Amino acid sequence: MKGQLDLDLSDHLVILGYTPGRTERLVQELTADGVLPIALCAWDEVTENPLPDHPDHGFVRGDLAEETVLRRAGIHRARRVLVDARDDNEALTLTVAAAHLNHSAHIVVALRDMVRARNFSYLGRKVQCVQWHSPRMATEELQDPGIAAVYADLMTHGGRNTYSTRLPDALAGTVVGELQTGIGRGFDATLLAVQLDGAVISPGWNSPLPAGAVLYYVGGRRLSPEDIVRSCAR
Repeated sequence: MKGQLDLDLSDHLVILGYTPGRTERLVQELTADGVLPIALCAWDEVTENPLPDHPDHGFVRGDLAEETVLRRAGIHRARRVLVDARDDNEALTLTVAAAHLNHSAHIVVALRDMVRARNFSYLGRKVQCVQWHSPRMATEELQDPGIAAVYADLMTHGGRNTYSTRLPDALAGTVVGELQTGIGRGFDATLLAVQLDGAVISPGWNSPLPAGAVLYYVGGRRLSPEDIVRSCAR
């Protein structure tokens, strides 16, 4: 409860930094998805374990930039590390310390200013920066390493972008699988969702597409209605 003992954990997740309310939500999401055991590391001002209802998780307090404190959390044996610091300068300090003690762990860093991410790239491919204001992105990257890079590519001009278009009238009743196969073979595009009175993410392969449906897809360019009709006719 006081965070003074060495933790007997391996292949676990270490969280560096505690923010009341935010950290609890992060742990709740991670626990719901069956993530690894968690070691929460907080600064000295957090005098008692803020997660007493999670006896399987560990708690360590102290100077989070100090090797002895990080070793008490077993960071050298951790599989993943989340750096959720009080500011971006502190985040860089803690990330350097974590990377020094563990060369193989996947390290996720939450940043207020993503421009600073280039400073973290020197630490290697195992470090992935995500937007601090999007905690869900942090949990997704911890659970599925590399997914943040996929999102970043989708949001970057010149990458494979997301587009929307209304289903051509000529294709009303076409099943999702036929459309997906057509635009995939013809234009290397991937259908993500369909909207008609509410969005359906990843629709069923055999679901028919009604007239007026809006298609959301990933591709190298925007497809015209003629492109889509032609791809499904092949």
